[in-house]
Amino acid sequence: METDYLIVGAGFFGAVIANKIASELKKKVLIVEKRDHIGGNCYSKIDEETGIEHHVYGTHIFHTNSKNVFEYLSQFTEFNSYYHQVLTTHNDRVYQMPINLETINSFYGVNLKPFEVDDFLAEEKAKEQYPKPKNLEEKAISLIGRPLYEAFIKGYTQKQWQKDPSELPASIINRLPVRNNYDESYFNNGRYQGIPLDGYTAIFERMLDHELITVKTSTDYFSIKDKITVNEKTIYSGPIDLYFNYTHGHLDWRSVRFERVVSPYKDFQGTSVMNFADESPAYTRIHEPRHLHPERNYTESQSLLFYEYSETNPEEPYYPVNNQENKVKLERYQELAKKEEKVLFGGRLGTYSYYDMDQVIGQALSLFETQIKS
Repeated sequence: METDYLIVGAGFFGAVIANKIASELKKKVLIVEKRDHIGGNCYSKIDEETGIEHHVYGTHIFHTNSKNVFEYLSQFTEFNSYYHQVLTTHNDRVYQMPINLETINSFYGVNLKPFEVDDFLAEEKAKEQYPKPKNLEEKAISLIGRPLYEAFIKGYTQKQWQKDPSELPASIINRLPVRNNYDESYFNNGRYQGIPLDGYTAIFERMLDHELITVKTSTDYFSIKDKITVNEKTIYSGPIDLYFNYTHGHLDWRSVRFERVVSPYKDFQGTSVMNFADESPAYTRIHEPRHLHPERNYTESQSLLFYEYSETNPEEPYYPVNNQENKVKLERYQELAKKEEKVLFGGRLGTYSYYDMDQVIGQALSLFETQIKS
């Protein structure tokens, strides 16, 4: 088989570049995708039992400050008015996250004013000081004090990484957002925000609906690459260590799994995402996707829930483990990547980075302009 460009992965990175190549350069594009669907981790579908659309790989909220990214994506969808808020449960009480003035006042049982927060937290941090934090625990305590750390960071982190925070590098938490006001928006710096009215999968279907684009799902790139003639370049968004057959060892990822539950109540938790800060229960979050589309008339007799558990599963990589060992491995793989003249690497897996979707889209648009179109 012959094609001008071969793209590995049908997530946002691959789909954006495929769309740009086909629509602007009028070149043939073949996309191969290992999964049985397009859309990458943003894939959404309708639950057959409840009729509720959900994000199969966890709740994905579009948010960006980039007008360029927003205008590009708006060619393929409209967004609803959803504005993301995250709540967390600690000791059977619900608090705002990130930590804001309401969180602090509720947790400590005080009534601070915004201008009093810094001095209050300074007193908490002074009780246990770590001028040179050696691990995540010491770093977090140095930023917000032990009480807030133990309530909202310690248990959640232990579940997410399956390690005690004292065993994790301080670099995992370079800063913890604390707001001195009652701002409860999770993405308070997101100029554009919302959920695609028709769901995420519809975006990919429209983006890839072009006579010059061929998509093959359930297809392993490494099993077919020798059978394809690529005239221009291969754009690879799979795991970079896999591409080089793990020459320098495996890069580590944290993963998640989801347990589907149908609730007999129309509204189970009152919000799309509820975090659970304590070490018990074992799940880190409950997702209730009906709240992502307040404009839809979903069933009133039941609700769809997904309980999220952290785990190690190299087949479903989510979060890169950015410790020193993996940084060294990544640098070695990046050196190998530079020598691949006809291959461009990108996306979360191809760069071993945890990007938000707007960053992936921005990266794809930039790569097209600077290394494909030019």
